Amino acid sequence: MCGIAGFVGAGTAADLKAMADAIIHRGPDGEGFFADQHLPVFLASRRLAVVDLPGGGQPMWDGAGDVCVVFNGEIYNHRALRKELEALGHKFLTDHSDTEVLIYGYKAWGEGLFVKLNGMFGLAIYDRHRKTLVLARDRFGEKPLFYGTKTGTLAFASEITALRKHPVYRAASPAKLSLMKFFAHGFFPGETTPYEHVAKLPAGHMMIVNAATGARTIKSYWTFQIDPNTPSGSVRDWTVELEQRLRQAVASRLESDVPLGIFLSGGIDSSAVLSFASDARPSASIETFSIGFREKSYDESAYAARVAEHVGSKHRLEICDLDAAQSMLPSLLSRMDEPLGDPSLLPTSLLCAFARRHVTVALSGDGGDELFAGYDPFKMIARADLYDRLMPRPIHEAVRMMAARLPLSDTHMSLDFIANRGLAGLKRRPALRHPTWLAPLQPDEIADLFHTPVGEEELYGEAIGAWDSARSQHPVDRAMEFYTRFYLTDGILVKTDRASMRVSLEARAPFLDNDLVDYVRRLPWTAKLRGNVATGYTTKWILKRALARRLPAEILARKKQGFGIPLSAWLRHWTPPEKHVPFINDIALRARWEMHKSRARDDRRALWCWLALAYGLN
Repeated sequence: MCGIAGFVGAGTAADLKAMADAIIHRGPDGEGFFADQHLPVFLASRRLAVVDLPGGGQPMWDGAGDVCVVFNGEIYNHRALRKELEALGHKFLTDHSDTEVLIYGYKAWGEGLFVKLNGMFGLAIYDRHRKTLVLARDRFGEKPLFYGTKTGTLAFASEITALRKHPVYRAASPAKLSLMKFFAHGFFPGETTPYEHVAKLPAGHMMIVNAATGARTIKSYWTFQIDPNTPSGSVRDWTVELEQRLRQAVASRLESDVPLGIFLSGGIDSSAVLSFASDARPSASIETFSIGFREKSYDESAYAARVAEHVGSKHRLEICDLDAAQSMLPSLLSRMDEPLGDPSLLPTSLLCAFARRHVTVALSGDGGDELFAGYDPFKMIARADLYDRLMPRPIHEAVRMMAARLPLSDTHMSLDFIANRGLAGLKRRPALRHPTWLAPLQPDEIADLFHTPVGEEELYGEAIGAWDSARSQHPVDRAMEFYTRFYLTDGILVKTDRASMRVSLEARAPFLDNDLVDYVRRLPWTAKLRGNVATGYTTKWILKRALARRLPAEILARKKQGFGIPLSAWLRHWTPPEKHVPFINDIALRARWEMHKSRARDDRRALWCWLALAYGLN
C-alpha cells in the first residue's frame, strides 16, 4: 500500500519531493523517485510495506529498464498472474511482490492488464520506449487517483493535497458547481472535485498520456452494471455458489506480511467477513475491532461482541463520545483532502486509529449493502411507485408539511427523520428518488444558499446518466447501480480510504472481489430483495441464506442500523465554523444552525457539509 504522485511537463525534482511529502501518511515506510528530465516525466512513491517487505520498493522497473511502475493498492490474484506470466517467459526478480506483476503484466497484455487485476489500485506505468504514461484506477475506486486538467502539464497524485503542491495547480480555486453538487449528494460525484482544473480519474478507467506531446486519452475498461442474464440453477445452487465465492474473496484478502484484523460492527456484512476468515485462520488468532456509543440507539457494540464470541475472535472495543468527537473534529476534517458529507467519518476514523495500534491491515464489510440491496430505500421503491400513482400532489405537499411538524428526536433513525427524508424523494421521477433521499439539501435550497439558479440535470447529471444507461429496466436493479457506482465509490470508499490511510492503515473490502461481484450482479433482484408492499421486504435475502448456518439467528434477523452518530444532538454543543466557504451564504447557514440548536428544525446533514467544507477547503 502506498501513495503515488508525479507529472509530465513543467516542474522540478523539488516539486516532486513536495508532492510525495504531502502523502507521507500513506506510506511512512519508504520513498522513491524517478525523473526522466528529457521528456520530462517525474514519478514518486511513498510506501506502506504490507507484502514482500524487502522486495516491494518503488518506483519498480523490469529487468531491461523499459517499464516502470508506481502503485498504490493490493493485487489479490498476483500469484496466479505471476504463474501465467512465467509461463509466457517473463523472469521475476522479487519473491512475491504484486507490484512486479504489474510490470510484466503490462509488457505482456498492454492495456488489457487492468481487466485481469483482482484488487484495489491507483497506479502509473511509464513505458520508456513508447514514451507513454498510463494511469489507471481499480473497478470500484477503492484507491483514489486525481489529475490536473490544464493543458501543458499533467500532474497526478493519490490525494488532491499532493497534486496542489505542484506549482501549476497550487492556486487551484474552489469550483462553484462542484460545491453545489456536494450539498446535493454529500460527496463529489463522478469526476467532480472541489477545485477547478482538478478531476478524479473515474473508477474502472485508464488514462493514456503521450509523454512527448502531452496528448491524453481516457478510456473505460470496466463499469459496474447489473447483468439481466440470470445464472442457471436453483436458489439453493445460487446460495452454495455465493458462499463459495465469499469464502474465496475473504481468503484472498488475508495475505499479509504484517499484522491483520477485521472491522466488526455486528451487522451482516462485517460478520460474514469474520466468519469466512475463521475458515482460513484459527479464530483465536483473528483480531476484531468495534466502536461503541454511549447513546444506546446508536450503539451496536453488543451485537459485535455476540458475533466475536460466536466465532471466537480476539475482540476489542473503543467508545466514541461527544468529547472524543469534538477533540478530533478540526484536525480530521482539515486532513480529509476531499471533503465528505458523511458524519460516520468520525467513528470510522476513530475505529481506524484504534485498529492501527494493533494491526497494519484491516478487512471491512464495504460493498455488501450496495450489491445485495441492503439499504432501507430499496424497500421504498415499490411503495414510492404506488404512492406516486395514488397520491395527488396537493395532498402530498400537505403530508410533507405535517411531517415537518413532527417532534424532533435525537435517536437513531427516528420517525421524524425517516418521514421527512422519505417524503422528500416521493413524487420525483425514479431517476432522482435515491439521490434526493440522500441529499443534505434539496435543489431549491441549494439555489438559495448559493444565490444561483440550478437545475436538477446539473446537480444530478451523473446519477441520471447511470439510471438511463442501465441494461436492466427494473427500478431495484437501477437503484443498485446508483448506490454502487456513486454512493459506494464516491462516498463510502472515500470515507474508508481517507480514514484508514490517515493513520497508515490498509483497509480491504472482500465484497468487491471480481469473481464475487461478477456472480452477484447476475443474480435477479428478487434474490436480494424479497417480499411485497403488503407483507414488507427482506433485504439481502440470499446473502442471509448463505450465512444461515454460520451466524447467530438474531444477527441475521436484526434490522439494519448503519454506522450513524448522534450528530443532531452533538451539533447543539458545537459552534459554527468561522472560516468562509466560497460562494455560499454564511448568514443563512448560521441561521440554520441556530434553528437546529433550538430544535426548530433538523439540519444535521447540511450543517455537517458546511463543517466539512469550512475545515477541508484550503
